[in-house]
This record gives sequence, C-alpha cells and structure tokens, in this order.
Amino acid sequence: MIEVKNLTKLFGDKPVVDHISFTVNKGEILGFLGPNGAGKTTTMRMLTSFLPATSGTASVAGFDVFNDSLEVRRRIGYLPEIPPLYPDMTVESYLDFVSRIKNVPAERRRGRIDDALAKTNITDKRHELIHKLSRGYRQRVGLAQALVHDPEVIILDEPTIGLDPKQIIEVRHLIKGLAGSHTIILSTHILPEVSMTCDRVVIINKGKIAAVDTPENLTTQVKGGQRVHFEAQADEASLRGAIQQIQGVRQVDVEPAAGAPGRFAVSVESAAGHDVRSQIAAIIVGKGWPLFELRGVNLSLEDIFLQLTTEDAPHTSENVN
Repeated sequence: MIEVKNLTKLFGDKPVVDHISFTVNKGEILGFLGPNGAGKTTTMRMLTSFLPATSGTASVAGFDVFNDSLEVRRRIGYLPEIPPLYPDMTVESYLDFVSRIKNVPAERRRGRIDDALAKTNITDKRHELIHKLSRGYRQRVGLAQALVHDPEVIILDEPTIGLDPKQIIEVRHLIKGLAGSHTIILSTHILPEVSMTCDRVVIINKGKIAAVDTPENLTTQVKGGQRVHFEAQADEASLRGAIQQIQGVRQVDVEPAAGAPGRFAVSVESAAGHDVRSQIAAIIVGKGWPLFELRGVNLSLEDIFLQLTTEDAPHTSENVN
C-alpha cells in the first residue's frame, strides 16, 4: 500500500531525513517511532505531498507521491500534530466543508459525515461549536476530518499529544478500530502508543531508520537480545568467572542480593539466539552452590528504543517470561 525508497530531505546541508526505506501493508497499523527531532514529522509531510523530497521515492496505492500528488491526496487522510480546525464552526458544518474541498460527491456527503462522526464517537457533538469542545473532542474532530472522504490511508502525526490519560485511551481505541478497513501510519515518540496500537514499528533516529519489525520481534535485532537474572550463594569472583565461560555470554553484572549476606544477584546478557539458562543452572548445581532464583528477562520496548536512539542506555527494566 505504501512504499518508501531512499527518501531524503535536506534543509540546507543538513539531512533531516536520510535515505530511509520501509513499506506499509494494506490494513496495517505502522508505528513510526523516534525521539523529538528524529525526522518523523518531516517524513509524514513528504508522504502527504505537503513537502517535496530532496531525493528518493515514495508511493501510495501505486501512485507516486511527487509526480501524482493529487491522486495520492485523494487516498490519504491526514491528521497533523495540530488539528486544522475552524473553532467558530460547528462540528457538522466543519466536516461538510472538509468533505466539499475533498471532492466528496454531494449525494454521499451526509453519509460520509455521519460515518466519520460515528467512527470517532462524536455524533452527539455534531451541532456544537468546535471552540467549546474539550481538547480530547477537538482531537476526535481532527480525526473525523481525516476520515470523512473514506481514504485508503490515514496518516496520524502525534495523535494523542496533550491529551489526558482517559482521552489517550479513547483515541487509541478509535485508531485500533480503524485497522483493516484503512492502512494507518502512526507517528509518535510515546512508547505505549506503539506497543498498544501498532502491528509493526519503524524506529527512526537522527533521520535514519534504526529498526523495523513487530514490537515482539525487535528484541532480536538489538544488543542484548536475551537476558537472564538469577540469585546464588557463592564466592563472587568464582561465580562471575564460571558464568563468563559460557558460550554466547556478553556481559555479567554481579551485585550483592538485598538482605542476604553471601548471596549475589546476577544479570547475564547473551547474544541473540543463545538461551543460557540451562547452562547456568548446570554450572551452579554442579559446583554445589545454592540457587535461589533463575528467570529469563525480556527487553521492553523502552529498552530497545533507548539502545537504538542513545549512546549510553540504562540497565534494562525487567519483563519476566
């Protein structure tokens, strides 16, 4: 549905987007994740034909974003970071206005407006002035304008920024409900947004693609694809030395276990594909050291994001298998 190849945007001599490539399948929700300033919004603006690229190509539903921009715009619904609302209009009159400039046929306008209102759960707000709505409802109106012409592709740039927790959950549910009938790109720097909403993730940092995969599979693409935590009672130096001899082990961190003299908590980082739990257990039991705990630890999406977008990542937060 969407194909991006070597897309690049320079501002002066500075590459804000630097030869990125990715695809989005029909009916998929793709999370476009990166820190502020990573190039997310610039990429969204190029995909919507709002901003020309310096080089590279992009297509939507088979139409080139730069050479067939009118065809692309007919197939895209776009919600920028700041929704393009007219506060002195009612919700219904605003959506009627948007449907007209998006060339929705007159006989279909009422139906399309009703459908957009229903999908965004604001039917009861249709006659209210936009400036009287809460921030969450204004965001829903912005989403409704992106849907009113029934586009094949919806591009959402930071759709929950500035909302309270309840509003964020509501907007996430709305977005999930659009999957399948629409192809969605969701640009955000909020990690839960991706893990709770998206089928796949593109992580972008400093204008370059750092990783592309499902949230579940991203752990295999970064250093420390597997971690093991255990507690044992032994001499610290002997314990560390024995574990470091296991094939695939990259790093061993040993520290005293809280409230247990002579016992050590050990975190072991191994290469992707190396499950070292059985070897750790065999070594400890073989040496007669008491073993109190042994468990695998997954990298969280936050850990992966930090490892891919920062020079020095903090220790992994633990999600137990």
